[in-house]
Amino acid sequence: MHKDAVNESLRNVAIIAHVDHGKTTLVDALFRQSGVFREGQETAERLMDNMDLERERGITIAAKNSAISWRGIKINILDTPGHADFGGEVERALSMVDGVVLLVDASEGPLPQTRFVLDKALKAHLHVIVVINKIDRQDARPQEVLSEIYDLLIDLDADEEQLECPVLYADGRAGIASRSLEERAENLHVLMDAIVDEVPPPAYRSSEPFQMLVSDLSYSDFLGRLAVGKVMHGSVRGRDGLVCLGEDGRQTPLNVSRLQVYAGPGLVETDHAQPGDIVVLAGVEDVHIGDTICSRTDPKALPRITVDEPTVSMYFAPNTSPLLGREGTVLQSSKIRERLQKETMLNVSMRVEETENKEGFIVKGRGEFQMVILLETMRREGFELNVGRPRVIFRTENGRKMEPIEHLFIECDDSYTGVITEKLAKRKGRMVAYESHQHNRARLEFSVPSRGLLGYRDEFLTDTRGTGILNASFSGYEEYRGDFPDRHTGSLVADRAGEAVPYALFNLEPRGNLFVRPGEPVYEGMIVGEHNRENDLNVNACKAKKLTNMRAAGKDDAVVLTPILPMTLERAIQFVKDDEMVEVTPKSVRLRKVILPASQRKGDLRKPV
Repeated sequence: MHKDAVNESLRNVAIIAHVDHGKTTLVDALFRQSGVFREGQETAERLMDNMDLERERGITIAAKNSAISWRGIKINILDTPGHADFGGEVERALSMVDGVVLLVDASEGPLPQTRFVLDKALKAHLHVIVVINKIDRQDARPQEVLSEIYDLLIDLDADEEQLECPVLYADGRAGIASRSLEERAENLHVLMDAIVDEVPPPAYRSSEPFQMLVSDLSYSDFLGRLAVGKVMHGSVRGRDGLVCLGEDGRQTPLNVSRLQVYAGPGLVETDHAQPGDIVVLAGVEDVHIGDTICSRTDPKALPRITVDEPTVSMYFAPNTSPLLGREGTVLQSSKIRERLQKETMLNVSMRVEETENKEGFIVKGRGEFQMVILLETMRREGFELNVGRPRVIFRTENGRKMEPIEHLFIECDDSYTGVITEKLAKRKGRMVAYESHQHNRARLEFSVPSRGLLGYRDEFLTDTRGTGILNASFSGYEEYRGDFPDRHTGSLVADRAGEAVPYALFNLEPRGNLFVRPGEPVYEGMIVGEHNRENDLNVNACKAKKLTNMRAAGKDDAVVLTPILPMTLERAIQFVKDDEMVEVTPKSVRLRKVILPASQRKGDLRKPV
């Protein structure tokens, strides 16, 4: 049925871009210049990144809503993540808006996530405003970047109207934007004017009763579960009697205990919400993302939010190490199940399945970084658990084994292209483009199986001496490209429990790279280092120096150990093999064998060193 009315007092827009192209910083400037804060009021930088992990890592992890007012019109702004692993957040955000501000770095140009989010926006027929950001960079090349953006739009089959999108040039940190490079800008008024003029107001059918699509869930200690979504048709008032339509069509009656809308970065209570507005309903318990909340008199379901299928899975299980319970407070399998189920309610791109033996869980998501963020969040909540290595999710089509393929973009010095090409070829990667830039920099593009990138990022940074830039985006499924070795080294495995001793560690250094420091607890089956050779090696990390009556020159010299690189979650899950796991606790990240006793493990394990 045709939408016959529009709400001229509203605009809904999402800010989309690749990671670190300046979305959240730009939103800060919009807040300041639209009058959200009083003059002289102190505010934190990157106000929308309110999670500890977001501030520590300098990235946006969860999409967040906010609102400003300009020329008497309310603008709902959604700040979205820029990392490909959090693509589900972007898809969820796009279901609530009528237009997008596409931010592109004036130096880096369109990158994989730029393509991903723009493709989603174009398929949803959203109006696009292009903003070339960071024009103050010394290496900025705005005209070339604009040409690359048009190439990308044509490549994504944009129609004529989408190709004629407005283009602005901005410096988000300074809070300025202009329509041309020659024009001298003093503020972001031109951007806010463009949002009001170019993004269409939300359309609705005036004859339809209240309908709202649940696009996000939140929780309040005072109000309970909160449902966030856009009012598609009709209007709602506080204390209205409504019904929630689930995925199976089941109707759950609910009463709205509080109705809130966005104002600045926060929420304000209101007694009435109009069509097109993004609202937060309290008093809804049994609700999931994608459900429809509508009037009881005429319940009609809206199309559910659809997101791309997961491509990576990981095994989660309760901690079973001898150090169980020393650092964490949440140990039970039931608590882990409850926490993972809660995550699937808030994150539409994640799935959780129980294993056949009921001892663990298979968590499916978009990428290893998404899993790392989940693990880091859980360990900060006091959980102790064991996790296996990430595995890609294969498909079978017409009897053929299919695997996920990534489109890889690499920028590095010319001198490193040889070693990068060689290593990616071993991982079944195929080069699809090579381009030389000024200052002896090269840009390479590869088609690589997703499993070939597991554990490669650290190796890439080592090969390029930390100067390379690597980005990847999911491009689809292709026929399985064949096996390849994933790790050419073995593990140094502790053969007894105790504390690591400097004397023992000093004598183990020639065997490989160590992961433990003197005084740290170790146990049988714990991985204390990376072996130089392909086989695993049982070692005694607790061996003390023998005391004798004999003395010799140099016998009592102090032992000097090579500094140990701290073990991070990213390094740990990239390192482990199929027969190994990562032990995650609030204070430590340890590596271990799945089977701890050496007598029960298979393989060529030599006698303890």
